[in-house]
Amino acid sequence: MEKRSATQTLRQTILLLEQKQAEELQSLHQHYLVVYESVKPLNLMKSALKKMTSSPDLRHNILNTVIGLSTGYISKKLLLGSTHNPIKRIAGTVLQFVVTNLVAKRIDL
Repeated sequence: MEKRSATQTLRQTILLLEQKQAEELQSLHQHYLVVYESVKPLNLMKSALKKMTSSPDLRHNILNTVIGLSTGYISKKLLLGSTHNPIKRIAGTVLQFVVTNLVAKRIDL
């Protein structure tokens, strides 16, 4: 009678282990699908963009840069207009660069 009991116990244990293996395989498959979706290039770009836009320091830096660039561009257009003279174009670009840097530094203070 002990042999049957040991055999039945062994069979039950085998069945439980097979069920556990099937559950773990299904769980592994689910994790695989999640990882597969997260490493798609589009999803990587989305998550990186989300992290960048949620950072307050980065927002502040981008805003400062945009304000500086637009101010430099506007000052160049106001002072020089549209010219075909290469010397004036170079001077305008230098002026734009200087104004952009000054405005960006003033905003950071």
